[in-house]
Amino acid sequence: MKLKKWIQIGLIAVLILPLSACGITSSKQKNASSRPKPTKVIKTPIEDTQFMMGTVVTLRIYNKGKDKVLDGAFKLLKSEAKKITVNQKGSEIDKINAAAGKHPVTVSKDIYPMIKAAYYYSENSDESFDLAIGPITSLWHIGFSDAKVPTKQEIATNVKLVDYRQVKLNDKKRTVYLKKKGMQLDLGGIAKGYMTDQVKTYLLDHGVSTAIIDLGGNIYVLGDSPKGTKSGNWTVGIQDPKASRGTAIGSLPAKNMSIVTSGIYERYLKKNGKVYSHLMDPQTGAPYQNNLMGVSIISKKSVDGDVLSTATFDKGLRSGMKYINSKADQGIGAIFITKDKKVYVSDNLKKKFTLFGDDGYKFGPTSDLK
Repeated sequence: MKLKKWIQIGLIAVLILPLSACGITSSKQKNASSRPKPTKVIKTPIEDTQFMMGTVVTLRIYNKGKDKVLDGAFKLLKSEAKKITVNQKGSEIDKINAAAGKHPVTVSKDIYPMIKAAYYYSENSDESFDLAIGPITSLWHIGFSDAKVPTKQEIATNVKLVDYRQVKLNDKKRTVYLKKKGMQLDLGGIAKGYMTDQVKTYLLDHGVSTAIIDLGGNIYVLGDSPKGTKSGNWTVGIQDPKASRGTAIGSLPAKNMSIVTSGIYERYLKKNGKVYSHLMDPQTGAPYQNNLMGVSIISKKSVDGDVLSTATFDKGLRSGMKYINSKADQGIGAIFITKDKKVYVSDNLKKKFTLFGDDGYKFGPTSDLK
């Protein structure tokens, strides 16, 4: 049996609301009771695919007559992308980085919560994630034409500037200040997840009950599958981290859930026969070095999945699985894939996940986790 390609209703290959854990809420979010009643669910979606933020974005709405809502969702994404994209004229992140070591910068109401969420995760991931990773990502610049392998001295110099503790936030004034000259924010590890959640809220606020949100592999399945299954679940494919988007190694049922996959083959630099991943360790200033090839995070909020799919690479298989299992009460689970094609599933997903067994993928022994 060949690797499955998931592209139809309820079969999505992979790889919310703003962060409640740190007290972030959206001023634009409506109370659920005040939302308009959803229109009829249809089997053939209203959909569009556009290229933005360096990735392919696809939105599918399964409620009748929501063409304008689809257009509005893309306008929302484009507006926020302009504000957070580094090295783009008018970007709020660029303004913050340019003012490093000089003065605080006031940011907009919709971007400040994203930065605050990134700070929260920097503080609560045991330094596996750092929103101030910019000096390192810009140094390597993997995924761009000028990507390079920096010298040890360049890495040593730039990694000293990676420290979320030197990022000062002022909630009352809505300002961000980088205390040291040369510091840079990089929200690449959280932006797609946060924006996925924003789109989900926007759709709900405009009478959409059933949809698929796909921001370059950050998947959110909203509502009941239009297939009309008894459980209402969609069947979601778990991305093969070594293959193109849309190739799955297995599947699991999901509804009102996010699925995010990070893999070392997603973006990389090949130099002198060696492959360097775009996933950077904020402690060493270099790509993570362990046996992990890919991590898929299943969560209620896409912002959680986006950050955790990156942060778990720093911890490796054993510590990463322990970290994820400790978050089961938050509805968070994970599927780890190693370079030798072994698959490991968090405790709360073991009865749900189905491994296809194609192309040599097999479940790894539990002894590897001890």
